[in-house]
Amino acid sequence: MENKYVFNESSFQRMEKKQKDLGAVYRRSLWKDIKKEIRANKLAMFAVIYLVIIITACLLAPLSPYDPNGLSRADKFAPASLQHPFGCDEFGRDYFTRALYGGRISLLVGFSAMFVTVCIGTTIGIFSGYIGGKFDMLLMRFTDIFLALPSMLLMIVLNSFLKPSIPTLIAVLSLFSWASVARITRAETMSLKERDYVVASKNLGAGNIQIAVKHILPNILGPVMVAASLGVASAILSESSLSFLGLGISIPHASWGSMLQGAQAFILDRPILAVYPGVLILLTVLSFNILGDVLRSALEPKIVK
Repeated sequence: MENKYVFNESSFQRMEKKQKDLGAVYRRSLWKDIKKEIRANKLAMFAVIYLVIIITACLLAPLSPYDPNGLSRADKFAPASLQHPFGCDEFGRDYFTRALYGGRISLLVGFSAMFVTVCIGTTIGIFSGYIGGKFDMLLMRFTDIFLALPSMLLMIVLNSFLKPSIPTLIAVLSLFSWASVARITRAETMSLKERDYVVASKNLGAGNIQIAVKHILPNILGPVMVAASLGVASAILSESSLSFLGLGISIPHASWGSMLQGAQAFILDRPILAVYPGVLILLTVLSFNILGDVLRSALEPKIVK
């Protein structure tokens, strides 16, 4: 009896092309859902517009005519004006320029810490969930230890012993933030590893790393994107807290947290010096949290009627 199902090289090429087309359609629908959620939510629109403006302004900070660390006795505590939009501080430094340069450092620390956190947490979560067994139990108990630690207290202790710098801040913030991402990715991986395409790839001889990179990682990007958005907000808030305590960016360089620390000495006479960095921290952290909620809503499974 003649076999109806004849597979050749062209058949596999057509199947691969079909899978690529389906992947492109999925990506287009994913971005379409995200745009739809943002347009339907006025707070989300505000968050996106604000983040675009503040990130662009911080990147263009070198275009400012003022030196962020330049001293001027004549401009000490100068009020807000067209020349100095935020006024000047106790050393006559342009406060608007310092806010922009401080934003560069706060955003750099936030995004860098988020990237390191997501890389570590995703790697541990995927291999823990996929391999399972004693390896999974060992990694999850290790993760539980980090989840149970008083992270802010240990950050303060570590920063007091280490030399204050941007790499130190990024390393310390990442060290105590990856565990929650590992938990999320592990749960998603344990669900995905039972799917037919993963089982088929394993039976065809694909290695664990190949399956993790080609099949599992692309399908957990949704939760990872949400965790990344919230992670940026958390890192900026933690960096500001450490800088406010004098354990972050070293003088004379500025971050929003160190500007708050400098303003506390004049909180009764010049409260406006604390208002500007405080509002920037508030709006930035709030915008990233709103963006995380929008991404969660857009990426969660929907019932199609």
